[in-house]
Amino acid sequence: MHSMSDLKNLSTAELELRKEELEKQYNMYKMENIQLDMSRGKPGPEQLDLSHGLLRALSEEDVKATHNGDIRNYGQLDGIPEAKALFGELLGVQASNVFVGGNSSLSLMHDAVARAVLFGTGEGQTPWGKLPKVKFLCPSPGYDRHFAICELFNIDMIVVNMTAEGPDMDQVEALVANDETIKGIWCVPKYSNPSGVTYSNETVQRLAALKTKAEDFRIFWDNAYAFHHLTDTPDELADIFAACAQAGYPDRVYMFASTSKVTFPGAGISAFVSSEANLAYAKKQLSVQTIGYDKINQLRHVRFFEQIGGVGELMKQHAQLIKPKFDQVNRTLTEELGGKGIAEWSEPQGGYFISLDTLDGCAKRVVSLAREAGVILTGAGATFPYGKDPRDRNIRIAPTFPSVEELKKAMEVVSVCVELASVEKLLAA
Repeated sequence: MHSMSDLKNLSTAELELRKEELEKQYNMYKMENIQLDMSRGKPGPEQLDLSHGLLRALSEEDVKATHNGDIRNYGQLDGIPEAKALFGELLGVQASNVFVGGNSSLSLMHDAVARAVLFGTGEGQTPWGKLPKVKFLCPSPGYDRHFAICELFNIDMIVVNMTAEGPDMDQVEALVANDETIKGIWCVPKYSNPSGVTYSNETVQRLAALKTKAEDFRIFWDNAYAFHHLTDTPDELADIFAACAQAGYPDRVYMFASTSKVTFPGAGISAFVSSEANLAYAKKQLSVQTIGYDKINQLRHVRFFEQIGGVGELMKQHAQLIKPKFDQVNRTLTEELGGKGIAEWSEPQGGYFISLDTLDGCAKRVVSLAREAGVILTGAGATFPYGKDPRDRNIRIAPTFPSVEELKKAMEVVSVCVELASVEKLLAA
């Protein structure tokens, strides 16, 4: 994280003068009629173009059959062997522990929670929905859609602080030790949304070995950015399954991943990875929900990756397109806010977001000012449960969709908004 110090040392008169200058600059931006939506982490058009070969990846002969049956017909609930093997290789897990779903890992996460609420996590376990209270630990800032699932199922959320190593494990260990109602924890373990942190080996080991009051405690391991590197020296993430097995909790983890930001977000494939026992239990219920997901799309992805030299090659091309955008955000924030003591931000090695922290009590004002000037950011508070950032300071920056030129302008606007909100705050103090 960058950290700065200076603006707080200005006198009231100097702050008033600076406020006038910033308001003039801000009003000039408003007159430019900027229109830019940076509210979600979407691949840019050039990134989508990289996967056009996916549309031509299958021949008619290939569609007719795979070695384990006709992919045009019913069957193969947990996915075709080739797709299971693909995810196994990408995620470092056994293909037999992979369930291949449709385009959305989010729907797999939603369904995993729904099954636990309706039926429990395994044979003989009480359905969460029959308990008076269920709670989840939510490392924050975190992913708003995880929090939305909890809200939907009336699961209470407990904020756990994020550190440079991952969730604050002292907090986690203390909370789960004596509270039987804490049934799970949300984790984005690699290039976390939005901070970009990759969990340290120690964090992974401590999560795996947690002594929990609830015997049906589950780690929801959303490995969304497992292969989304921005550099040639990617972060390494320890094997959570091996750690859990060694700690004596082989059924503790539900892992999720997808190709949403690898090929086409609206037409990718996803994976649910867990122990043999967990998968067998889940497939009983899933067999009532579906006879199988889109196997043609599964084989299409397998063939496409074979044709282009693998997922790693494709992700290098993605990095070439989006690394300059991350660099532009960092450069503009450094130029405009460096040394002013009013902001700090992450410099992730992968993933899709940059986490920007303002002075306490300024994030909502910054997002509002930016919106008025034509730059739409993720809502302040979205990175915390219930949309409530206790310090009102975190803003998620999503740099992938705009062009580098658009980003430069957008971050200049955001920087002015941060400084203006900060000066207002300091003057009101």
